[in-house]
Amino acid sequence: MPALVVFIYVFFLSRQDFIAVNWWFGVLSIVGAVIFQATGNLISDYSDYKWKVDREDTYGSNRLLLEKVFQPKTILYYGLSFLLAGILLGLFLFSKTGMPLLYIGITGTIAAAFYSQFKYQALGDFLIFIVYGPLIALGTFYAMTSSLDWRVVALSLPLSCITVDILHANNTRDIAHDRRANIKTFAMLIGIRASIVEYKVLIYAAYLLLFALVSIGILHWITLSVLVTLPIALKNCRIMEKASIDHPANIVDLDVKTAQLQLAFSGIFSGLIFISAWL
Repeated sequence: MPALVVFIYVFFLSRQDFIAVNWWFGVLSIVGAVIFQATGNLISDYSDYKWKVDREDTYGSNRLLLEKVFQPKTILYYGLSFLLAGILLGLFLFSKTGMPLLYIGITGTIAAAFYSQFKYQALGDFLIFIVYGPLIALGTFYAMTSSLDWRVVALSLPLSCITVDILHANNTRDIAHDRRANIKTFAMLIGIRASIVEYKVLIYAAYLLLFALVSIGILHWITLSVLVTLPIALKNCRIMEKASIDHPANIVDLDVKTAQLQLAFSGIFSGLIFISAWL
Protein backbone atom coordinates (compact mmCIF):
# COMPACT_ATOMS: atom_id res chain seq x y z
CA MET A 1 0.00 0.00 0.00
CA PRO A 2 2.76 2.59 0.69
CA ALA A 3 4.28 1.80 -2.71
CA LEU A 4 0.90 2.18 -4.43
CA VAL A 5 0.11 5.45 -2.66
CA VAL A 6 3.52 6.90 -3.59
CA PHE A 7 3.08 5.75 -7.20
CA ILE A 8 -0.18 7.71 -7.39
CA TYR A 9 1.36 10.67 -5.55
CA VAL A 10 4.14 10.86 -8.14
CA PHE A 11 1.42 11.12 -10.76
CA PHE A 12 -0.13 13.94 -8.71
CA LEU A 13 3.23 15.77 -8.59
CA SER A 14 3.84 15.22 -12.28
CA ARG A 15 0.57 17.05 -12.99
CA GLN A 16 1.66 20.02 -10.86
CA ASP A 17 5.29 20.35 -11.97
CA PHE A 18 7.45 18.81 -14.64
CA ILE A 19 9.46 15.93 -13.19
CA ALA A 20 11.15 13.06 -15.01
CA VAL A 21 9.36 9.85 -14.04
CA ASN A 22 10.03 6.21 -14.90
CA TRP A 23 6.61 4.64 -14.50
CA TRP A 24 7.84 1.10 -15.16
CA PHE A 25 10.25 1.37 -12.25
CA GLY A 26 7.28 2.39 -10.13
CA VAL A 27 5.43 -0.77 -11.13
CA LEU A 28 8.54 -2.84 -10.35
CA SER A 29 8.77 -1.15 -6.95
CA ILE A 30 5.22 -2.22 -6.11
CA VAL A 31 6.07 -5.77 -7.21
CA GLY A 32 9.23 -5.63 -5.10
CA ALA A 33 7.28 -4.51 -2.04
CA VAL A 34 4.94 -7.50 -2.46
CA ILE A 35 7.90 -9.86 -2.86
CA PHE A 36 9.56 -8.67 0.34
CA GLN A 37 6.23 -8.82 2.18
CA ALA A 38 5.94 -12.47 1.14
CA THR A 39 9.55 -13.06 2.18
CA GLY A 40 8.97 -11.68 5.66
CA ASN A 41 5.77 -13.68 6.15
CA LEU A 42 7.24 -16.99 5.03
CA ILE A 43 10.48 -16.74 7.01
CA SER A 44 8.52 -15.51 10.04
CA ASP A 45 6.18 -18.52 9.78
CA TYR A 46 9.20 -20.81 9.73
CA SER A 47 10.79 -19.10 12.74
CA ASP A 48 7.54 -19.12 14.74
CA TYR A 49 7.17 -22.84 14.09
CA LYS A 50 10.80 -23.62 14.87
CA TRP A 51 10.78 -21.71 18.16
CA LYS A 52 7.34 -23.07 19.10
CA VAL A 53 5.69 -19.67 19.07
CA ASP A 54 3.00 -21.22 16.86
CA ARG A 55 1.30 -24.26 18.35
CA GLU A 56 -2.00 -26.07 17.91
CA ASP A 57 -3.81 -23.70 20.28
CA THR A 58 -2.21 -20.52 18.91
CA TYR A 59 -4.36 -18.07 16.99
CA GLY A 60 -3.19 -17.03 13.54
CA SER A 61 -0.59 -19.77 13.23
CA ASN A 62 0.39 -21.35 9.92
CA ARG A 63 -1.86 -24.41 9.79
CA LEU A 64 0.04 -25.76 6.77
CA LEU A 65 3.04 -26.25 9.03
CA LEU A 66 1.20 -27.42 12.14
CA GLU A 67 -0.78 -29.97 10.15
CA LYS A 68 2.41 -30.97 8.29
CA VAL A 69 1.03 -30.20 4.86
CA PHE A 70 4.47 -28.69 4.24
CA GLN A 71 7.78 -29.41 5.93
CA PRO A 72 9.37 -26.44 7.75
CA LYS A 73 12.36 -26.37 5.39
CA THR A 74 9.99 -26.16 2.42
CA ILE A 75 8.50 -22.95 3.81
CA LEU A 76 12.00 -21.63 4.58
CA TYR A 77 13.32 -22.35 1.09
CA TYR A 78 10.19 -20.85 -0.41
CA GLY A 79 10.80 -17.68 1.61
CA LEU A 80 14.46 -17.57 0.63
CA SER A 81 13.52 -17.90 -3.04
CA PHE A 82 11.33 -14.82 -2.68
CA LEU A 83 14.19 -13.07 -0.90
CA LEU A 84 16.55 -13.84 -3.77
CA ALA A 85 13.99 -12.61 -6.31
CA GLY A 86 13.56 -9.39 -4.33
CA ILE A 87 17.31 -8.84 -4.10
CA LEU A 88 17.77 -9.36 -7.84
CA LEU A 89 14.94 -6.94 -8.61
CA GLY A 90 16.39 -4.42 -6.17
CA LEU A 91 19.86 -4.69 -7.72
CA PHE A 92 18.37 -4.09 -11.16
CA LEU A 93 16.63 -0.91 -9.98
CA PHE A 94 19.79 0.19 -8.17
CA SER A 95 21.84 -0.24 -11.36
CA LYS A 96 19.44 2.10 -13.11
CA THR A 97 19.22 4.74 -10.36
CA GLY A 98 21.72 5.40 -7.57
CA MET A 99 23.23 4.64 -4.16
CA PRO A 100 20.28 5.71 -1.97
CA LEU A 101 18.25 2.81 -3.37
CA LEU A 102 21.02 0.39 -2.38
CA TYR A 103 20.90 1.56 1.24
CA ILE A 104 17.11 1.38 1.25
CA GLY A 105 17.24 -2.11 -0.28
CA ILE A 106 19.78 -3.43 2.21
CA THR A 107 17.65 -2.19 5.11
CA GLY A 108 14.55 -3.78 3.62
CA THR A 109 16.33 -7.07 3.02
CA ILE A 110 17.55 -7.25 6.62
CA ALA A 111 14.07 -6.41 7.89
CA ALA A 112 12.42 -9.11 5.77
CA ALA A 113 14.97 -11.81 6.54
CA PHE A 114 15.30 -11.18 10.28
CA TYR A 115 11.90 -9.75 11.21
CA SER A 116 11.19 -12.53 13.71
CA GLN A 117 14.37 -11.81 15.64
CA PHE A 118 13.35 -8.17 15.93
CA LYS A 119 9.82 -9.14 16.96
CA TYR A 120 11.07 -11.54 19.65
CA GLN A 121 12.98 -8.64 21.23
CA ALA A 122 9.98 -6.27 21.26
CA LEU A 123 11.26 -4.31 18.25
CA GLY A 124 8.70 -5.55 15.72
CA ASP A 125 6.39 -2.52 16.03
CA PHE A 126 9.26 -0.08 15.46
CA LEU A 127 10.62 -2.05 12.51
CA ILE A 128 7.22 -2.33 10.82
CA PHE A 129 6.56 1.39 11.31
CA ILE A 130 9.81 2.32 9.55
CA VAL A 131 9.79 -0.30 6.79
CA TYR A 132 6.10 -0.36 5.84
CA GLY A 133 5.94 3.39 5.61
CA PRO A 134 8.91 5.73 5.13
CA LEU A 135 11.32 3.11 3.76
CA ILE A 136 9.01 1.72 1.07
CA ALA A 137 7.79 5.24 0.26
CA LEU A 138 11.30 6.59 -0.21
CA GLY A 139 12.39 3.55 -2.19
CA THR A 140 9.43 3.77 -4.57
CA PHE A 141 9.83 7.51 -5.06
CA TYR A 142 13.57 7.24 -5.67
CA ALA A 143 13.16 4.37 -8.14
CA MET A 144 10.68 6.48 -10.12
CA THR A 145 12.41 9.87 -9.97
CA SER A 146 16.06 9.27 -8.89
CA SER A 147 15.47 11.80 -6.11
CA LEU A 148 14.37 11.86 -2.48
CA ASP A 149 11.54 13.96 -1.11
CA TRP A 150 10.56 14.39 2.54
CA ARG A 151 6.91 14.75 1.52
CA VAL A 152 6.58 11.05 0.73
CA VAL A 153 7.85 10.24 4.23
CA ALA A 154 5.08 12.40 5.69
CA LEU A 155 2.61 10.84 3.24
CA SER A 156 3.46 7.34 4.47
CA LEU A 157 2.98 8.00 8.18
CA PRO A 158 -0.81 7.45 8.36
CA LEU A 159 -0.31 4.11 6.58
CA SER A 160 2.49 3.19 9.01
CA CYS A 161 0.20 3.80 11.98
CA ILE A 162 -2.50 1.45 10.69
CA THR A 163 0.01 -1.20 9.58
CA VAL A 164 1.62 -1.27 13.03
CA ASP A 165 -1.84 -1.74 14.52
CA ILE A 166 -2.28 -4.92 12.44
CA LEU A 167 0.78 -6.35 14.15
CA HIS A 168 -0.12 -4.83 17.52
CA ALA A 169 -3.61 -6.36 17.51
CA ASN A 170 -2.04 -9.75 16.76
CA ASN A 171 0.56 -9.40 19.51
CA THR A 172 -1.96 -8.14 22.07
CA ARG A 173 -4.18 -11.16 21.42
CA ASP A 174 -1.16 -13.48 21.74
CA ILE A 175 0.40 -12.07 24.92
CA ALA A 176 -0.19 -15.28 26.91
CA HIS A 177 1.00 -17.56 24.10
CA ASP A 178 4.08 -15.44 23.41
CA ARG A 179 4.99 -15.43 27.09
CA ARG A 180 4.79 -19.23 27.06
CA ALA A 181 7.16 -19.28 24.09
CA ASN A 182 9.60 -17.10 26.04
CA ILE A 183 9.69 -14.25 23.54
CA LYS A 184 9.09 -10.55 24.10
CA THR A 185 6.73 -8.36 22.09
CA PHE A 186 6.04 -4.71 22.68
CA ALA A 187 2.46 -5.52 23.69
CA MET A 188 3.79 -7.89 26.33
CA LEU A 189 6.18 -5.28 27.72
CA ILE A 190 3.62 -2.51 28.11
CA GLY A 191 0.73 -4.71 29.26
CA ILE A 192 -2.87 -5.06 28.21
CA ARG A 193 -4.18 -1.65 29.28
CA ALA A 194 -1.38 0.29 27.59
CA SER A 195 -1.74 -1.94 24.53
CA ILE A 196 -5.39 -0.91 24.20
CA VAL A 197 -4.34 2.74 24.46
CA GLU A 198 -1.58 2.27 21.88
CA TYR A 199 -3.95 0.72 19.37
CA LYS A 200 -6.42 3.61 19.67
CA VAL A 201 -3.71 6.27 19.59
CA LEU A 202 -2.28 4.89 16.35
CA ILE A 203 -5.73 4.79 14.76
CA TYR A 204 -6.50 8.37 15.76
CA ALA A 205 -3.02 9.46 14.68
CA ALA A 206 -3.60 8.13 11.16
CA TYR A 207 -6.58 10.45 10.69
CA LEU A 208 -5.00 13.44 12.47
CA LEU A 209 -1.94 13.11 10.25
CA LEU A 210 -4.23 13.22 7.25
CA PHE A 211 -5.52 16.62 8.39
CA ALA A 212 -1.92 17.78 8.94
CA LEU A 213 -0.88 16.73 5.43
CA VAL A 214 -3.76 18.72 3.94
CA SER A 215 -3.10 21.75 6.14
CA ILE A 216 0.57 22.04 5.07
CA GLY A 217 -0.28 21.65 1.41
CA ILE A 218 1.09 18.17 0.71
CA LEU A 219 -2.38 16.90 -0.19
CA HIS A 220 -5.49 18.38 -1.74
CA TRP A 221 -8.41 18.92 0.63
CA ILE A 222 -10.46 16.32 -1.24
CA THR A 223 -8.31 13.57 0.30
CA LEU A 224 -10.07 14.26 3.60
CA SER A 225 -12.87 12.14 2.15
CA VAL A 226 -10.85 9.19 3.50
CA LEU A 227 -12.84 9.97 6.63
CA VAL A 228 -15.55 7.70 5.21
CA THR A 229 -13.45 4.85 6.67
CA LEU A 230 -13.61 6.34 10.19
CA PRO A 231 -16.62 4.23 11.27
CA ILE A 232 -14.61 1.08 10.51
CA ALA A 233 -11.72 2.44 12.57
CA LEU A 234 -13.95 3.34 15.52
CA LYS A 235 -15.60 -0.08 15.43
CA ASN A 236 -12.15 -1.68 15.61
CA CYS A 237 -11.26 0.51 18.57
CA ARG A 238 -14.37 -0.68 20.41
CA ILE A 239 -13.34 -4.28 19.75
CA MET A 240 -9.85 -3.55 21.08
CA GLU A 241 -11.37 -2.22 24.32
CA LYS A 242 -12.49 -5.81 25.02
CA ALA A 243 -8.91 -7.14 24.90
CA SER A 244 -8.04 -9.46 27.77
CA ILE A 245 -5.06 -11.70 28.42
CA ASP A 246 -7.38 -14.35 29.85
CA HIS A 247 -9.85 -14.10 26.96
CA PRO A 248 -7.84 -13.60 23.74
CA ALA A 249 -10.85 -14.71 21.67
CA ASN A 250 -12.36 -11.27 22.35
CA ILE A 251 -10.06 -9.83 19.67
CA VAL A 252 -9.39 -13.04 17.76
CA ASP A 253 -9.75 -11.47 14.29
CA LEU A 254 -8.95 -7.83 15.06
CA ASP A 255 -5.69 -8.10 13.11
CA VAL A 256 -7.72 -9.12 10.05
CA LYS A 257 -10.22 -6.32 10.62
CA THR A 258 -7.35 -3.84 10.95
CA ALA A 259 -5.88 -5.11 7.69
CA GLN A 260 -9.28 -4.56 6.08
CA LEU A 261 -9.23 -1.00 7.43
CA GLN A 262 -5.79 -0.54 5.88
CA LEU A 263 -7.07 -1.80 2.54
CA ALA A 264 -10.05 0.56 2.61
CA PHE A 265 -8.05 3.55 3.90
CA SER A 266 -5.17 3.14 1.44
CA GLY A 267 -7.35 2.22 -1.51
CA ILE A 268 -9.62 5.24 -1.10
CA PHE A 269 -6.59 7.42 -0.28
CA SER A 270 -4.91 6.41 -3.56
CA GLY A 271 -8.07 7.05 -5.55
CA LEU A 272 -8.55 10.51 -4.03
CA ILE A 273 -4.94 11.50 -4.70
CA PHE A 274 -5.46 10.44 -8.32
CA ILE A 275 -8.64 12.50 -8.57
CA SER A 276 -6.97 15.52 -6.96
CA ALA A 277 -4.32 15.49 -9.69
CA TRP A 278 -7.03 16.67 -12.13
CA LEU A 279 -8.44 19.42 -9.90
